[in-house]
Amino acid sequence: MASELEPEVQATERTLLECSAEETAAKWLQATDLTKEVYQHLAHYVPKIYCRGPNPFPQKEDMLAQHVLLGPMEWYLCGEDPALGFPKLEQANKPSHLCGRVFKVGEPTYSCRDCAVDPTCVLCMECFLGSIHKDHRYRMTTSGGGGFCDCGDTEAWKEGPFCQKHELNSAGMEVEEDPLVHLSEDVIARAYNIFAIIFQYAVEILTWEKESELPADLEMIEKSDTYYCMLFNDEVHTYEQVIYTLQKAVNCTQKEAIGFATTVDRDGRRSVRYGDFQYCDQAKSVIVRNTSRQTKPLKVQVMHSSIVAHQNFGLKLLSWLGSIIGYSDGLRRILCQVGLQEGPDGENSSLVDRLMRTDSKLWKGARSVYHQLFMSSLLMDLKYKKLFAVRFAKNYQQLQRDFMEDDHERAVSVTALSVQFFTAPTLARMLITEENLMTTIIKTFMDHLKQRDAQGRFQFERYTALQAFKFRRVQSLILDLKYVLISKPTEWSDELRQKFLEGFDAFLELLKCMQGMDPITRQVGQHIEMEPEWEAAFTLQMKLTHVISMMQDWCALDEKVLIEAYKKCLAVLTQCHGGFTDGEQPVTLSICGHSVETIRYCVSQEKVSIHLPISRLLAGLHVLLSKSEVAYKFPELLPLSELSPPMLIEHPLRCLVLCAQVHAGMWRRNGFSLVNQIYYYHNVKCRREMFDKDIVMLQTGVSMMDPNHFLMIMLSRFELYQIFSSPDYGKRLSAEITHKDVVQQNNTLIEEMLYLIIMLVGERYSPGVGQVSAMDEIKREIIHQLSIKPMAHSELVKSLPEDENKETGMESVIEAVAHFRKPGLTGRGMYELKPECAKEFNLYFYHFSRAEQSKAEEAQRKLKRQHREDSALPPPVLPPFCPLFASLVNILQSDVMLYIMGTILRWAVERHGYAWSESMLQRVLHLIGMALQEEKQHLENAVEEHVLTFTFTQKISKPGEAPNNSPSILAMLETLQNAPSLEVHKDMIRWILKTFNTIKKLRESSSTSPVVETEGTIMEESTRDKDKAERKRKAEIARLRREKIMAQMSEMQRHFIDENRELFQQTLELDASASAVLDSSPMVSDTALTALGPAQTQVPEQRQFVTCILCQEEQEVTEESRAMVLAAFIQRSTVLSKNRTKFIQDPEKYDPLFMHPDLSCGTHTGSCGHVMHAHCWQRYFDSVQAKEQRRQQRLRFHTSYDVESGEFLCPLCECLSNTVIPLLLPPRSIFNRRLIFSDQPSLAQWIRTISQQIKALLVLRKEESSSNAATSKNSENRNELELPEGFKPNFHPKNPYSDSIKEMLTTFGTATYKVGLKVHPNEEDPRVPIMCWGSCAYTIQSIERILSDEDKPLFGPLPCRLDDCLRSLTRFAAAHWTVASLPVVQGHFCKLFAALVPNDSYEDLPCILDIDMFHLLVGLVLALPALQCQDFSGISLSTGDLHIFHLVTMAHIVQILFTSRPEENGMDQGNPTSEEESAVLSLYRMLQQYTGSALKATASGWHLWRSVKAGIMPFLKCSALFFHYLNGVPSPPDLQVPGTSHFEHLCNYLSLPTNLFGLFQENREIMNSLIESWCHDSEVKRYLRGERDAISYPRGANKLIDLPEDYSSLINQASNFSCPKSGGDKSRAPTLCLVCGSLLCSQSYCCQTELEGEDVGACTAHTYSCGSGAGIFLRVRECQVLFLAGKTKGCFYSPPYLDDYGETDQGLRRGNPLHLCRERFKKIQKLWQQHSVTEEIGHAQEANQTLVGIDWQHL
Repeated sequence: MASELEPEVQATERTLLECSAEETAAKWLQATDLTKEVYQHLAHYVPKIYCRGPNPFPQKEDMLAQHVLLGPMEWYLCGEDPALGFPKLEQANKPSHLCGRVFKVGEPTYSCRDCAVDPTCVLCMECFLGSIHKDHRYRMTTSGGGGFCDCGDTEAWKEGPFCQKHELNSAGMEVEEDPLVHLSEDVIARAYNIFAIIFQYAVEILTWEKESELPADLEMIEKSDTYYCMLFNDEVHTYEQVIYTLQKAVNCTQKEAIGFATTVDRDGRRSVRYGDFQYCDQAKSVIVRNTSRQTKPLKVQVMHSSIVAHQNFGLKLLSWLGSIIGYSDGLRRILCQVGLQEGPDGENSSLVDRLMRTDSKLWKGARSVYHQLFMSSLLMDLKYKKLFAVRFAKNYQQLQRDFMEDDHERAVSVTALSVQFFTAPTLARMLITEENLMTTIIKTFMDHLKQRDAQGRFQFERYTALQAFKFRRVQSLILDLKYVLISKPTEWSDELRQKFLEGFDAFLELLKCMQGMDPITRQVGQHIEMEPEWEAAFTLQMKLTHVISMMQDWCALDEKVLIEAYKKCLAVLTQCHGGFTDGEQPVTLSICGHSVETIRYCVSQEKVSIHLPISRLLAGLHVLLSKSEVAYKFPELLPLSELSPPMLIEHPLRCLVLCAQVHAGMWRRNGFSLVNQIYYYHNVKCRREMFDKDIVMLQTGVSMMDPNHFLMIMLSRFELYQIFSSPDYGKRLSAEITHKDVVQQNNTLIEEMLYLIIMLVGERYSPGVGQVSAMDEIKREIIHQLSIKPMAHSELVKSLPEDENKETGMESVIEAVAHFRKPGLTGRGMYELKPECAKEFNLYFYHFSRAEQSKAEEAQRKLKRQHREDSALPPPVLPPFCPLFASLVNILQSDVMLYIMGTILRWAVERHGYAWSESMLQRVLHLIGMALQEEKQHLENAVEEHVLTFTFTQKISKPGEAPNNSPSILAMLETLQNAPSLEVHKDMIRWILKTFNTIKKLRESSSTSPVVETEGTIMEESTRDKDKAERKRKAEIARLRREKIMAQMSEMQRHFIDENRELFQQTLELDASASAVLDSSPMVSDTALTALGPAQTQVPEQRQFVTCILCQEEQEVTEESRAMVLAAFIQRSTVLSKNRTKFIQDPEKYDPLFMHPDLSCGTHTGSCGHVMHAHCWQRYFDSVQAKEQRRQQRLRFHTSYDVESGEFLCPLCECLSNTVIPLLLPPRSIFNRRLIFSDQPSLAQWIRTISQQIKALLVLRKEESSSNAATSKNSENRNELELPEGFKPNFHPKNPYSDSIKEMLTTFGTATYKVGLKVHPNEEDPRVPIMCWGSCAYTIQSIERILSDEDKPLFGPLPCRLDDCLRSLTRFAAAHWTVASLPVVQGHFCKLFAALVPNDSYEDLPCILDIDMFHLLVGLVLALPALQCQDFSGISLSTGDLHIFHLVTMAHIVQILFTSRPEENGMDQGNPTSEEESAVLSLYRMLQQYTGSALKATASGWHLWRSVKAGIMPFLKCSALFFHYLNGVPSPPDLQVPGTSHFEHLCNYLSLPTNLFGLFQENREIMNSLIESWCHDSEVKRYLRGERDAISYPRGANKLIDLPEDYSSLINQASNFSCPKSGGDKSRAPTLCLVCGSLLCSQSYCCQTELEGEDVGACTAHTYSCGSGAGIFLRVRECQVLFLAGKTKGCFYSPPYLDDYGETDQGLRRGNPLHLCRERFKKIQKLWQQHSVTEEIGHAQEANQTLVGIDWQHL
């Protein structure tokens, strides 16, 4: 179809490009009816440009549209060439002082916690960095997209509203001038005309509802039959559903369907089929049928292509308008006028209104375009922002109604713009007074919550998903209300008062519907069947919490408003009560001669509700009356005398009794819904407007009534009245031991009631109840939180209530009460309570949960014991009450209270079975303590002649009245002091008696002699001192005894060691780092140690014993014994890579013989160092496999290891492993047991010999392969061929190892080959030995690299597991040739050797620049025995080692010289001073000579020597490690200490001359020819001509990328990153690779690729190309580090970014500024360098099973 279109399309394009914008514009300027002209132009051209086929070409369309459609408009507007006109406009314009940058998704935004008027005021990164706020406390978040930067808005900031960029033009800001003065008359006229036409056109076409015909004036004459099947976005269907449906409907591939789905999700719509009507309609019906099963179907329309074309252009026009008005404020003003002009139809007919009112019918893309336009026009022009706000408020109800029905998120709805107006203080006040906004919002809210019960209260249905969705929508209204209230008015006008109180009335109506909602009745007998719905009510309460608080704040600001609000609230409460109290009959209660009338009501039998917002609001207002002193100034205006305290306290008291009964277990059968409600009632999110206010309400009630009456009502509500009014309850109980549960319940209820009394008297830390400030309240909260345990900043913040600005006020006071302790490498910073604050600790603090209370008690008692104080926790000294609440303290000395205390103490003294509990006693003691503290305060602050009414001490010293003559409270306390069972409370009783005496003395003396008191204390002091001394003496005796025992034990140990010396010798030899032990043996220490060559230091054979971790059997390691193995993990690695782009195309054909110096991908072997028998391991592994098969049938999710690839967990340490390494003795000593002649050949002779042997081998191989055709000829040839002396090519050595060891050699070899090349295992493959040598070399190189990076000595104390791993790996690699085919290994040797010593038989060998010399060295040394075993001429193996080593070293030096970069300022030291320098210069000149002077000239020998020395160090260190582990020669002590270069020591150890160039001089004749051959390689010449690169030495260390200090710059970088696949779309989960620094679009369909037949996400795909299977990423939006390994393994790791409180913020929830913590980043880097990422993941997945279920491959 496309091909048919092509020629036609091109022809159209040509004609289009011939249109001239200038001529069209000229025609328009002449036109009489401009509208008609423009419309005709559009009707003709738009369908020709847009929507010409099934797939859109946005670039081409935009180019043509600019030329044909927008061009003329720009010409018309400017009246000249726009390229000249627009810059002129821009120059004349005064730039705005508002920033107005609209945020992209994921862009960082900053809000200043000190200066922002509310949390919605934010700055973009650029403005923030240029503002004063960057030094304040700020919060950083990532934008959800759509808001804009408030820089320059003076209403948004208390100070510093401008950044440096927007400040320049704020000087002349005072006068608001008309922006139109900068434009000429005719520009204004033309702009009016053209803006009006195109804005009108865009609105009309976007809001057009017909699917197949256009508006009349846009109809075309000839209409094609082309339609689109257009699919729209909704929030109901998932990606998967849409993709599946599309594949069926328009039979496309999954990839295409994913593309469609992504576009629909991003832009809100996408055409999925193009063709005639019927063809599209058929697709539509399939989609509708497929998606209408569970929910409403996807929205699909079949639209005529010309309509789609016009709509696309309409959007283009709106964004074009947005860019045009950027040139001039005048144009912006004109566009605003056009948009808000009333249309012909009167009310709501302006273009802006029309767009807003059809918002919910538009698709996502269209909405965001016009919202952007509104933001850049209406919201940036302050005059029109006001007018727009008014239109918005007028349409508010309609917009919200549409939003409820809309199926898009709020972020793309026009209702989300409310934040722009409602948070601006002046606009919000204006809307309240002029548009009655508060009432409108509340009424709209009430309209949407329709269900009510018979009493008119809200009633919620079951909280289904749909309910929750609708309810979330409704809650956005509460958010708007919060915005309106967030900035408090400073001065009040009468209108504002009136309108606010109207809003307050509406609000009371709302609360009235909540008062008493969700009532509950206690279940008796059987458990409740259906958990009642409670979440909705609590969600509503939580959302309203801040609004309720803010309402109170508003009331507090104006006395008149406060008084009115108080009256209104009281009236509504009285109304509510009117309905409750009717049917309940009155009863009279009396105790101790007091009696009171109340109603009969049982919480445990009647309905009761937790929701009492009106009572609580009244309590809040009452406190404000006290705080603002209105209660004392205008008592006549307040209805205080009419208050009925029993009515006020009734419901809050019921609520608290309900909590007590739930705690006592009486409501168990009501299920979890009740438990949850009680939890939230006390929870920090709700308690401020629930629990706390109930306490205040009771305090209000008590302060206005006789405390005796209150206590009796309280006893009655707690259902304890019977117990206390019948005198001998205790005796009766023990007599007829009733139901144990009932007693238990009653005990708990009594405890809870006493606790409530403690709270009523003790909780006076809210301003208005007690004489305190808000700071004191927060301080007290923090003190009590920290008395439980030290806490991190985030924990503390969570435990404190937030205000509407998300502030807790903690920072202002924390310094005063706590010390901060910084975190280490893990963990987080902690706050610890300052010791001097401990005296303010109150055990019965009302915000403690039960668990917290017992923890705090424990912690505080422990502290006191540590300080050797008595462990009493007396009540703290409290601040005085405000006058309005002052009478509250009398409850402590009221008759009923004393009676209750006396009764409980009497039970304690008489010890009646279980009719009392210790907690009860503890609470009574606390109450007595409180009363004493109170009296003491009164006495100390007493004024002369003032009668003290608080006489608690006298009352407790009086015995009871006749007839029963109970002893006084004081007497009972003295009795209890000696009760043996009450050890715990002794200290407290002692404290009470002491305080009692102090008060008594105070009363007696009250100013005469203060001496008496001190005597008592002196006496007490002395007894305490005696106690202390006694304790000290005991401690000393104990210490001496301990020391004596220890001495005896160590003596016995020494004896044992002496007697069993042999035993200990053996264990020492077993010691993992044998080197350390050997240094102490006498025979080695004197001589210099040499690791290789004929002069190699001979070490006595060591016997090695190891224990199998599976069967615990000990065994010696020998060649003949059963194999012992180490668990090992082999992985491919790019940690040392200098080129990550290389990729093995076809692993089956790849030849890994030569490692390129860029080490692009190596094979690393690690081990946890745990030893097993090979057969034990085999058994274990088989059982793991069997278990795995069983598991696969049962469960479908992965384990943390993949059995199919041979993985298992080490049975001891659960470390991930995938094979085992056999343990061996040093293999060289086994091969080297032949007769050795004394004179060993020199290098030149040796090379000659080896070359001859190689030649002989090659001839033989050739013959064998040309088969045995003519045997006779063969024998003649054989004679002609001169075999070198003593060389027997047909000799095959016997394998020294036992079968089980051979088997393990093969196992590990094959595993290395399989993992390293990613191929199927094949033991026979000739590449197996190469991979084994390679792994050995690579592992040594990576360990050397780590040691160098950390500046550790080469042979310092290595961790045991590393040491064991390297030893076993090297020895294994050296022994592996014995199980490989001999000719193969010989072939490898010949080829490797030919790379250094040229041989005509080999083609295409890499040049000297392209070989990693250490890999070459390892290969040659380990393959040499295969040749050596057939050589009987007496040349020793060690000679071969030495010569190979020297040869490779020289080749490496040449390599270094070739690639060294001559320095410009070569610090020329004139003529060379040392022999090294002259030698290096002569060598360099020789190279220049051989390369024909292509090598750059250099004068400074000093510089060359320095670069050779630096370049060769890593090679020497690796070689030292290699030969140390190969030959078992201990390392020289000098190399075991950290120090400078160690160069000489290394040379000695490796038997090299310290002047390395001596090697060249000794072997001049042979080296010259070799060097010449190296120089003549074509690649070397290319390099010297500068046509290719080569690696230079030393290779730099690979590190993870450098991360920025401040996290927000990462967020910014990520927000500018768009997904590479879906054109310019912002990525949802941008993820940074920490290895190479690429940003990836993770976790999304758009960037999935296919890898080994599976769809994987971008990160997983990247791990294969960048880290060959393992990767370390930082998920930028979540601020968490992600480790991935393979497709099924991954884990999250804590990020290296911490806030100022030493905590990470995963998910950026808290938004504190984050900074890089270098130590933690180093730790991650170390994990990477040590190849421990996979191991780390394994441990994490074992520890946390949920990680296993995640589909890591989709990240």
